[in-house]
Amino acid sequence: MQKISFVIPCYNSEKYVSNTVEKLEQVIEKQLKEYETEVILVNDGSKDNTFRTIEQIASKNNHVTAIDFTRNFGQHSAIMAGLNQSNGDIIICLDDDGQTPPEEVTKLIDALDENTDVVYAKYEEKKHNTFRNFGSIVNSMMAQVLLNKPKDLYISSFFAMRSYIKDEIITYRNPYPYMEGLVLRATNKIKNVTVNHKEREVGKSQYTIKKLFSLWVNGFTNFSVKPLRIAIFFSVLFIVIGIIATIALVINKIMNPAVPMGWTSMIILLLIIGAVITFILGLIGEYVGRIYISINNNPQYVIRKVVKNEKES
Repeated sequence: MQKISFVIPCYNSEKYVSNTVEKLEQVIEKQLKEYETEVILVNDGSKDNTFRTIEQIASKNNHVTAIDFTRNFGQHSAIMAGLNQSNGDIIICLDDDGQTPPEEVTKLIDALDENTDVVYAKYEEKKHNTFRNFGSIVNSMMAQVLLNKPKDLYISSFFAMRSYIKDEIITYRNPYPYMEGLVLRATNKIKNVTVNHKEREVGKSQYTIKKLFSLWVNGFTNFSVKPLRIAIFFSVLFIVIGIIATIALVINKIMNPAVPMGWTSMIILLLIIGAVITFILGLIGEYVGRIYISINNNPQYVIRKVVKNEKES
């Protein structure tokens, strides 16, 4: 009998995670009887009583595991912890807020044919707010440019993967996991399946500008050197522009000796070049800083507690 592992990262979701798990249990009971299942709930340093809620769920269900982080490490670190805990033949990741409806998981499972390693849900109509949708667009563009993501591939937080892809992903031990980058470097046998997307029933999205920016930085500094190459390109471009501008100024001075040299244009050019240099140095510093932090073995996550049903403990 094949086993399916469900991984659900949780953050400040005490009011709705129970409802999500309840709907998932209904799907397991009605549609996935031929599979063995496990549900792994990871509390990512919530500020409310999320862990108490998932701890109670785990104590009542012998196939549910609740994991508690010591602090907030981020959604992708929570997924990594869930993947490390899982042992299913198929692993499905979904959100804690119910917007990625559990009743649609069978579509992802059915789409995992012999030529497919990973299936991402593609939403017929997204119900996220404008800010979250903007973040998704930027994230998709970044993955396409820097990680060679196929243009027609839609990346979402609702996806299914085979166990051997999971086994490759969890070999990554650095403190800045970026799930899309880990998947894209492991396989190119990825496809989409269209599912429904629900309105958020309670609360609001936990993604902030800071979290989205951190996610983007993780993506382009951990899994690609293209930003450095782009910086080199702009450096060369400005060198060429500087040479051309110098030649033009010299010719103009020879042809028109009475015309004063352009101090304003020179100052503007210096400001632009200075900004480019500062940007490049900052970019290099970001890479070096992350290398330094990784060498010092900063944790990807730290688990305070793992709770399973007492019958299995």
